[in-house]
Amino acid sequence: MSKKTQNHTKEHARFLKGEKRKSALVIILQISILIAFFALWEAASHFGWIEAFIFSSPSRMWRMFTQMLSNGELLHHVWATTSQVLISFVAGTLLGFVIATWLWSREFARRVLSSYLVIFNALPKTALAPIIIVWVGNNPRAIVVTALLISVVVAVLNILTGFLQVEEEKIKLIKSFGGSKAQTFTKVVFPAAIPDMINALKINIGLSFVGVIVGEFLVAQAGLGFLIVYGSQIFRLDMVMMSIVILCLLAALFYQAITAIEKAFKNWAK
Repeated sequence: MSKKTQNHTKEHARFLKGEKRKSALVIILQISILIAFFALWEAASHFGWIEAFIFSSPSRMWRMFTQMLSNGELLHHVWATTSQVLISFVAGTLLGFVIATWLWSREFARRVLSSYLVIFNALPKTALAPIIIVWVGNNPRAIVVTALLISVVVAVLNILTGFLQVEEEKIKLIKSFGGSKAQTFTKVVFPAAIPDMINALKINIGLSFVGVIVGEFLVAQAGLGFLIVYGSQIFRLDMVMMSIVILCLLAALFYQAITAIEKAFKNWAK
């Protein structure tokens, strides 16, 4: 091995070491900020800087958490929200992919429907929730449908944009070799649009949470959204804040799962 190659290897090793150090520092700072936030919140409540009855506190939330966990009530509500988010997320993503694929393959239909997609995307879907309840009924299906309507159009627009941004030269090249539209999609368009589809997943999971919580506000008898509404009605702000913190944790877990899928795709592409 030449001296130049050895120096390059050492520099690369130093670079990787520096990147690992930065990643560790980011994680440490993130955890430190979270701990400091809850510590300051607890101190403010303890010393009377804020009204604990209104703003709650980490210790009050923890007591509520252990109480509801011990009697099994909390797991019931968490599962109700998680299952509905999963159903709406998977259904919205798959339906969005199918519609986006169809629109990509049908240029005339895309030109006709594109304006309607933009208009429907701008429409506050939460305003349709009362109508959905009348149509579907006062049951969990109304929650899933509400979340589905919120997420599916965004999925269509994001995935379709990824399909349409594929380099035209690549498409012309495969067509020049006699490739069919299906081969063009599977060999060129779909692989090139994977990053956009991953981004659509990241957006969709947040929208699915929004849709489910909005639906639970209106019709649910179980779920974290139901706990938030119920807790505010009986002035149990510790229940409300605990539910919000659990929602944040669930959203973070879902996001990390999608990030893991993204890394797996990147490794597969290599």
